[in-house]
Amino acid sequence: MKRIYAYFFRGLITFLPVGLTVYALYLFVTWIESSAMRVLRPFTGDFYLPGLGIVLGTALILVLGFLVSQPFMKRALGWVELPFTNLPLVKSIYSSLKSFADYFAPHERDVQQVVLLKKPDSDLSIIGLVTRQSLADLPLDATTQQHVAVYLPMGYMIGGYTVFVPRDWVQVLDMSVEEAMRSSLTAWMGTPKNPPAP
Repeated sequence: MKRIYAYFFRGLITFLPVGLTVYALYLFVTWIESSAMRVLRPFTGDFYLPGLGIVLGTALILVLGFLVSQPFMKRALGWVELPFTNLPLVKSIYSSLKSFADYFAPHERDVQQVVLLKKPDSDLSIIGLVTRQSLADLPLDATTQQHVAVYLPMGYMIGGYTVFVPRDWVQVLDMSVEEAMRSSLTAWMGTPKNPPAP
């Protein structure tokens, strides 16, 4: 029975990520296709090509990205965000999600790096993400302004801490930000792709 239980849970653990991912994609594609049909049906009648919703959604996202990249749209975007940035509970949720999304957005202000944070006189190490290379614009003392900001995510994405540490405390790792965040989500319990030989 123990072996049967082990096989069952191994199969379940293998199936769940694939099944949930496929199901989420199915829901997204179904929703965007039905939305596109409702928008286009008055103009095209019964004519509709499968996949047109995805094409239309991609085009709308590209147009939106182009518009918000223009300088004149910053003030208009600020007016749109006004309700989300002033209501007490909504403000906390919106600001957190926006900051998290902005971190993964392409920008040239700071270099996104995965680092190993280790204090010189301690054996404790922790993996974090460099979120700011320069602190010169923050109201900090001159010594702290020379530090870097490192975000330390907590397991299962229940929160995290941002610490300002000297540059010589961090060692850059050959790991993508997405891989580090994905591993942090499961408290680094995932199996490595290429486990070291015994």
